[in-house]
Amino acid sequence: MKLMKILIATICFIFTGTALFALPFNSNLTENEKAKLNQGEVLIKNIDYQKNMCLLESYNETTKTITQEIKNYNPKYLAEIIMIKPYEVNKDLPDKLNTLLNNISDYAGIPYWSERHERYYDLYSSAKITKKTEKENRTTINADLEMEPFGLVQEVITIDKNKDFLLYRAKNSNNLKYEGITCVSANKLNIHIYVFRYEDKWIVYGIGGVNAPHLPFLTDRIRVSFINRIKTFCNFIFSKL
Repeated sequence: MKLMKILIATICFIFTGTALFALPFNSNLTENEKAKLNQGEVLIKNIDYQKNMCLLESYNETTKTITQEIKNYNPKYLAEIIMIKPYEVNKDLPDKLNTLLNNISDYAGIPYWSERHERYYDLYSSAKITKKTEKENRTTINADLEMEPFGLVQEVITIDKNKDFLLYRAKNSNNLKYEGITCVSANKLNIHIYVFRYEDKWIVYGIGGVNAPHLPFLTDRIRVSFINRIKTFCNFIFSKL
């Protein structure tokens, strides 16, 4: 009888472990964090480096692409924003997200909390599309965003979408400056938002980072400033879903 109980427990453990392994996240996502996600909370994680990502690189071709692109620009500061939504009552989630992300002018005025000054600012004081093309399932947008104190951010955005997934990618195409000093080179500030169906749920996954050079007395301030702006943008979009 005791042997039978041990055997049953072992089988249950194996199947439970397999189910957990099959999730689109790796062991960097803790059990406590999973519980928060299952309760509908938005999870925001400062992870610093690519090796700390929760997204399972081998899950599908898109997760491989996201991971490889992050490795390529080698961010020194990185954050993940994750949310899980039920599928049945959110069947149009990719369409809804697509509408939000395409409304570039609505980026202006997103409230941003400055830790240093302890007050709210506009994340972007202005936002406009300079060029937009659509081909099959891909939309490409060139946008000019004013983001103080860094000035003009010329952003290249691509959105790939079908009924079961959406992948948003945005990166700066110009050098960004702080007090006249280049603090982030072109293509070194990136945001990915990936929404995809997993069983009876939507996984909404955002990750953004910055590769900023070491500048005496400014590096930490610049990195924190950019990463907080990335988290603010993703959290604002997620809150509209």
